[in-house]
Amino acid sequence: MDFLVDLFTNKIFIATVAAWLIAQLLKIVIDLIKGVFSKERLYGGMPSSHSATVAALATITGLYYGSGSFEFVMALIFGILVIFDSRGVRFETQRQGKALNNLNEERLEEGKQPLDIIKFKEKLGHSMAEIVVGMLIGIVCAIIINRI
Repeated sequence: MDFLVDLFTNKIFIATVAAWLIAQLLKIVIDLIKGVFSKERLYGGMPSSHSATVAALATITGLYYGSGSFEFVMALIFGILVIFDSRGVRFETQRQGKALNNLNEERLEEGKQPLDIIKFKEKLGHSMAEIVVGMLIGIVCAIIINRI
């Protein structure tokens, strides 16, 4: 029981989860305003919950332990890797999904057998704008939680 109490009163945990939750809820609100909700959007799109989460983690860790601490350096490096992955690797995978879908369409038009998967995911990565907005959400959440 002490574990749960400690976890849910830990400002680092609260700020990180709050940033993720706010980013995810904003995706739902944006989709509802557009009138096109899709659960697939929870894995990408505006704002980046990846960026919000790791920015909150790094920011509150730096505020709590200081910028020269081992904990801050670990959170910062982890954040950089996650953001790089959400922009770089996943964005490339997104481009490959589009190319494979185009190939499938061409194969179907030519009467050939399509690839094993008929429709590949085309929205996996994040644009720079989605990343920046996510990071801002994370930083603001961390600052607010740190001051409470």
